[in-house]
Parts: sequence; structure tokens; C-alpha cells
Amino acid sequence: MAAPEQDLLEEKIQGVRRRDRRFSRHAYYFVLDALDYTMAHLGKDQLTGEDRHVGGRELLIGIKEHAAEQFGPMADVVFERWGVRGPTDFGEIVFNLIEAELLSRRPSDSRLDFVDHGDFRDVFEQKHREVLERIADC
Repeated sequence: MAAPEQDLLEEKIQGVRRRDRRFSRHAYYFVLDALDYTMAHLGKDQLTGEDRHVGGRELLIGIKEHAAEQFGPMADVVFERWGVRGPTDFGEIVFNLIEAELLSRRPSDSRLDFVDHGDFRDVFEQKHREVLERIADC
């Protein structure tokens, strides 16, 4: 990302944080990175227009997987430091990014898409076990 684009992104995220102080700026950047990760894993990064859209449930899965890869079993600790207490907080972050015109939405997109009855920690622990098993097999 070019410097002026990075500056504009930072300015918009700081504007969001002036209105809603619940979440660290790092949480916003992480969601944007997780969106890129999710699009790549779904093959949507090669598409255009509406076909590129990632729904809330898809993004939530991508957030879990990306966090597990980035932070391993410490992901829930990182999220806690960022003010993220659960999946619905990611919905709040996404809708804050939409209000800042950093993301777009479909009329059917809802904060309810981020309601998840699973435990993030289970995903992080499972991914960590998989890594340890791969290491042990080497």
C-alpha cells in the first residue's frame, strides 16, 4: 500500500476510534487483513464486483483461521488486549469499517452474521495441535 493510501486508512481508522473507543486500532487492521486472507482462501480475490463479497459468517471463519495461524493458542489473549471479547465484537468492528466507507455491505448483511455459538479457543487450540503434530512428524 502506498504511503498516501496508508495515511488515509490510518486517518479513517482513527476517526472510527474517536467515535467508538472499545477496540484497538490493531483489531481494525487485523479484520482488514483477515478479509484479504478469507478472500484469497475462498478464491474471491480473483473475482470482481459483487462476486468478491464475503459474508459475515465466511469472514468470521476466516478471522478464526487467520488468528490461529498468526497468534496460535495466544489468539484469545491478543483479542482480549485489543478489546475483542467474542465474535460479535468482530461484527461491530466490521460495521464500524462500513460506516467509515472502508468496507461495503449488501442489504442482507447483518451484525447477526457474527453471532457464533462456538468457542474461538477451540479453533485456536485445534490449529495449534495440528502444528505440533506436523512438527512431531518431521
